[in-house]
Amino acid sequence: MLRALEAILAESKNIVFFGGAGVSTESGIPDFRSVDGLYHQTYDYPPETILSHTFWEQNPEEFYRFYRNKMIVRGAKPNAAHLRLAKLEREGKLKAVVTQNIDGLHQAAGSQKVYELHGSVLRNYCVRCGKFYDVEFIANSTGVPRCTDCGGIVKPDVVLYEECLDESTMAGAVAAIRRADTLIIGGTSLVVYPAAGLIRYFQGRHLVVINMQPTGADRSADLCIAKPIGQVLSEDIDLDAADTV
Repeated sequence: MLRALEAILAESKNIVFFGGAGVSTESGIPDFRSVDGLYHQTYDYPPETILSHTFWEQNPEEFYRFYRNKMIVRGAKPNAAHLRLAKLEREGKLKAVVTQNIDGLHQAAGSQKVYELHGSVLRNYCVRCGKFYDVEFIANSTGVPRCTDCGGIVKPDVVLYEECLDESTMAGAVAAIRRADTLIIGGTSLVVYPAAGLIRYFQGRHLVVINMQPTGADRSADLCIAKPIGQVLSEDIDLDAADTV
């Protein structure tokens, strides 16, 4: 299977990668829906409730306590998947990364064209005056973080439940997927909408799915690999033994 993937990558000229939380688990960032993810831990409220716009408005102290503890992961580094995708972009083969992740690891690995559907923990802004703050400002604050200029609440630039995805980001992602000759879906269960619905715009030649669990795109794919994505995309793989992996 890995040999087949390398063959597809070799012949492709316009690759788009569509990824989710499973891309970053090998960097130590928890997958919300995996067995060890946040959805299987115990809190006063379910994560999907805490990470909603209504909860942010009505219970900001609890929102930021959860956000600091669970959404900001210090010391995370790009893994083999992030690095290989960045290399494919430098080689001119990969044209865009469309990600549901908010950790900024694709950019840290060197990827330039990244559509962050759900925003980024690295960007934060005052809801009153718009002043920008980095992730350390939120991480080092206590209670509800306040703007040093106007006193407004500093909100993470992430898409919470009940909020709409950024229109320009969505449009860019759709255009990239439409132009792709190969779409690689990796590390996502394709259950979060509207993000997961973007794959319907793919009209290219090769659809590849790399995910530990089955996805709704498996039947349409010409290659499915149920292995950790960092392992699959690692350049250290011995292709002479790839057919046995």
